[in-house]
Amino acid sequence: MWFWLLKNSLNRVVVRLARRGRGPFALVRHVGRTSGASYETPLLLARIDGDFVAELTYGPRVAWHRNVVAAAGRCQVVAGGRIYEIDRVEVLPAGDGLRAFGNPAAVVLRLLRRRDFRLLVVARSGP
Repeated sequence: MWFWLLKNSLNRVVVRLARRGRGPFALVRHVGRTSGASYETPLLLARIDGDFVAELTYGPRVAWHRNVVAAAGRCQVVAGGRIYEIDRVEVLPAGDGLRAFGNPAAVVLRLLRRRDFRLLVVARSGP
């Protein structure tokens, strides 16, 4: 019931705001690993050295993460009204992930014992 309510109310508003570059949310655009359908998942992402950091609140088995891993780490991030091509996803040590989010978010993440972070690496153009 709770997930249905989020998906059909709050997520719709958050997706619209993130597409316009408003608010703290970003979108991860990914393709379903079995369906081939396109999806947009709203997330709070931090920045580190030009890349993005995601905290996996529900663990590595969440659909968006499994879809991106199945696509060899390829997806798009829409943040601040810009589209970023992601070409790989790496496990990020918890300390690095917490530092990327900074305070007060890191304090909350520590209290919630969140330790599962991923680095979404932005594709760099060659010379």
